[in-house]
Amino acid sequence: MALDISISKVSIVVLLTYFFLPSSSQHLSYFSDLRVRENPKSDVDLVEFALNLEYLEAEFFLFGATGQGLDGFVPELAEGGPSPIGGNRASLDKDTKDVILQFALQEIGHLRAIKRTVKGFPRPLLNISKEAFAQIMDSAFGEPLHPPFNPYANHINYLLASYVIPYVGLTGYVGANPELQNGTFKKLVAGLLGVESGQDAVIRAKLYHLRDLPVHPYNLTVEEITNHISRLRNELGRKGVKDEGLLAPAYEGFELKFAGKVLAGDKYSLAYSRTPKEILRIVYGGGDEHVPGGFFPKGADGRIARSYLKSAA
Repeated sequence: MALDISISKVSIVVLLTYFFLPSSSQHLSYFSDLRVRENPKSDVDLVEFALNLEYLEAEFFLFGATGQGLDGFVPELAEGGPSPIGGNRASLDKDTKDVILQFALQEIGHLRAIKRTVKGFPRPLLNISKEAFAQIMDSAFGEPLHPPFNPYANHINYLLASYVIPYVGLTGYVGANPELQNGTFKKLVAGLLGVESGQDAVIRAKLYHLRDLPVHPYNLTVEEITNHISRLRNELGRKGVKDEGLLAPAYEGFELKFAGKVLAGDKYSLAYSRTPKEILRIVYGGGDEHVPGGFFPKGADGRIARSYLKSAA
């Protein structure tokens, strides 16, 4: 009987709170904040960290396909964050443009899904300029390319630039999933991982089809460039091999020393995982999670990313 009375009291308090909140939007905000407080802080931090990569992908794909970013389509998702540096419409063939536009719309969905689950933060300053990608390519080859690599010049360059981004987020989701405690967060990350993996597979498949094609004017093939990008990401991450280009060393049991890799995976064909620290080392472009740069000139946002910036101050 006492238990019934206690439950009734709790129900009355909740109902009174609901009806006396000023507006329906505040009702939702109240219960959303309550839900976040009840979830493990580590879960919230990991999911919020992913927003950095989702913002980056959304802006790059939107600009590449349409010449406009979030501000031109769903400005509310940017929450007033600074506009990206150097985004441009890419010179894409019809098929590639169609695929990239689909990716862009998927990223908008990802941003909405994450922000529906955690509070999130405004879009950080992003650098998706041709100069930023040229610097990555120069680092991948250990010397400047002439002329500087321009991701927006044609569909092959754009696919190579796309090869740089989604896979990093994919490995981050693989790394985050076993660390999550709450079922809602696990379900969200599993769903995000599924689509990110699909995007990476499409990009790799399109590049694999073109793997022997020379990339004008560099006297390099598509395959060679992907191998250098993957090697650079391994070097920046500083945690061994977690990345493979379109031609990678074959594992024990294969007759050939090297084999094609339409999908990246370890010796068991399982996806590689990365920690937030490793991801920051890569997207900052310098191999140091404490020093912003690369795609994030002022650093990524969220408690995890900010903690590394504070420790460097």
